Amino acid sequence: MGRPLQNTLWQKVGRALADYQMIQDGDHIAVSVSGGKDSVALLYILSEIRNYAPVRFQLETITLDLGLRMDFSPLVRFSERINVPFHLVKTEIARIIFEIRHEKNPCSLCSKLRNGALHNRAKELGCNKVALGHHAGDAVETLLMSMFFEGRIHSFEPRSFLDRKGITVIRPLIYVREDTLTEAVQIFNLPVISNHCPADKQTKRHEMKTFLDQLEKDIPDIRDNLLRALQNVDVSRPWTLKDEGPQDPRE
Repeated sequence: MGRPLQNTLWQKVGRALADYQMIQDGDHIAVSVSGGKDSVALLYILSEIRNYAPVRFQLETITLDLGLRMDFSPLVRFSERINVPFHLVKTEIARIIFEIRHEKNPCSLCSKLRNGALHNRAKELGCNKVALGHHAGDAVETLLMSMFFEGRIHSFEPRSFLDRKGITVIRPLIYVREDTLTEAVQIFNLPVISNHCPADKQTKRHEMKTFLDQLEKDIPDIRDNLLRALQNVDVSRPWTLKDEGPQDPRE
């Protein structure tokens, strides 16, 4: 049972790595691991790919302690087992967001603070890349959130370079469905830590996930089609407002 799933995972991750040239020879990659299923699965997959990939690369596990009293010892043991150095970064992000600022919509600020701490530690370790566990569903949800709440067509990139930090961010799970990762965690017995965040399942992203779940009942391929739409954007004919004077509607 595990072999067919493993083949599917390796194929999709391998295709993403190749399509967007995510990993090159000599890369030193920090894998951001929160303890959730997505990031733990990403760490496991990259550690396995490292064993047979045609290029050589190093891995580091970076876990941020937000101050939510979580036990990260299962991640420490798991990283040791797969021979990836583990680094815990203690922060006061939870206190800043929930006790000092009392943020009503905490996700945006939390993301900025987490990224800052993550990138700083990655640079200290000499890493030139950071791997995040965003999957296909995350990309689609981000697309719809941008359209519905910001009035723009936007999602995160599979591979992007951060000029100010000199770090490349990669998302190797971009072609993988969330239900595939859920299955992988169970089959490969990967350690998952429960989320202690007070905002868990109370965000716009969770609402969008629920909305897509409802749509998927009538349109089974909706998530795959939306992901495909991100890859097939026709930038040659953008519907952009331009100050060019009156236009002949017959043109």
